[in-house]
Amino acid sequence: MKQILFLPKPFGFSVLLALVFLLQTSFAFANPAKYGLPDFSQLAEDNNQVVVNISSIKNVKTANAQAQIPPQFRGMPEELLRHFFGIPPERLKPEGDESTRKQPLSLGSGFIVSADGYILTNHHVIEGADEILVRMRNRKEFKAELIGSDARTDVALLKVNADGLPFAKIGTSKSLRVGQWVLAIGEPFGLDYTVTHGIVSALGRALPEDTYVPFIQTDVAINPGNSGGPLFNLDGEVVGINSQIYSSSGGSVGLSFSIPIDVAMNVYEQLKASGKVVRGFLGVQIQEVTSDLSESFGLEKPSGALVGQVYDNTPAKEYGIEAGDIILEFDGRSIEKSSDLPPIVGITPIDKKVKVKLMRQGKIKVLELRLTSLENSEQLASGNKQIKSNRLGATVEALSSDELKELSLPYGVRVVEVNKGPAEQAGVRNGDILVTIDFKAIQSVKELNQLLQALPKSRSLPMRVIRNGRSLFLPLVLD
Repeated sequence: MKQILFLPKPFGFSVLLALVFLLQTSFAFANPAKYGLPDFSQLAEDNNQVVVNISSIKNVKTANAQAQIPPQFRGMPEELLRHFFGIPPERLKPEGDESTRKQPLSLGSGFIVSADGYILTNHHVIEGADEILVRMRNRKEFKAELIGSDARTDVALLKVNADGLPFAKIGTSKSLRVGQWVLAIGEPFGLDYTVTHGIVSALGRALPEDTYVPFIQTDVAINPGNSGGPLFNLDGEVVGINSQIYSSSGGSVGLSFSIPIDVAMNVYEQLKASGKVVRGFLGVQIQEVTSDLSESFGLEKPSGALVGQVYDNTPAKEYGIEAGDIILEFDGRSIEKSSDLPPIVGITPIDKKVKVKLMRQGKIKVLELRLTSLENSEQLASGNKQIKSNRLGATVEALSSDELKELSLPYGVRVVEVNKGPAEQAGVRNGDILVTIDFKAIQSVKELNQLLQALPKSRSLPMRVIRNGRSLFLPLVLD
């Protein structure tokens, strides 16, 4: 109930302002944890020793002036060298035809994860480096050994020859919540030990070509040089590694992305043990389940990862996963979005038997399987490819046996022209190969026409098509 405060006439305007101020301050101090802003000073002071500066250097061979002169003319008088070659003798280096200079490749950040000198940073910070230098907060410099690096998660592990180092407290990204305060320490543009703060903007972000990392999105100011630095929660625990930004200018615009520390530590343990990462591989092509598709598949709400294609000679094929299955759980973890599946598969040990809960033609099934290694697989599954899903208003044509063989398909018909009607509304395009409607095979143009007459109307039906070599499902509603 809204309340209005009436004041007697003797109360002046200044008294009113004072009263409002007292009310506001007493309200704020009554619950400072809820309404006050955090003080990051102690957190920054406690953790600045664990953050390091990382410089990567490339040894570049350059031709000396001497090497530009044919051997038969070397040793000629200075005047002739200037006249014929334009090279002052003082630039000549008699010790050899080539010299090596150190060319800086990149400047980044990292953080110490153990007292004996293990350091985590980004793969892109040290990629291609011949030499890696680590500078501590006390200005001591070390040459670092690259233990291993994983491009798929953008995580690298370094080692310096030192003991008794301060090291970061590792937390978990699983407990993060949107709106939670976070802090970054790094070296933006080479400015030592810069502290920036913000909040968690989103969790589980899937970025193009980063299928195996469910990024933490924040509005923390991250700039070139912050890469590889830690993201802390208010308890002083590392919850992420700052990795990427979205920017049209190259500077921070409040869209920063960090690798969850749980993903990074999985990579850390593997790199420390063997110098490489073994990642689980299932062997499916997946797509998002839209609201239209969820209705056509009989789901209560859009969720799961829809299997568009199963590759040959993969665990998915061996253990019975089929195109059209919707994977709802993998190894006990719920799959809400299609982008949830690849990171979970990637961190699953290949020797572990896991249960997969899926929906097939309206029925729940549970399969048990073992994964193989992604690195040993010839065919790759991707969860972030752009796949968009007939009663037909379309012209179709038959495919020859040679065309079917080239497409590795047992049957199907090609769409020649899409007109107004169900095909257009479903998203069918010229050149699409229609394979099934409502899980019923389309083996000829005649069979397609017969099937269209028999299918129910005014209900969304899953239609599988092959587009540019990729299998996808479209929600078809017949008039």
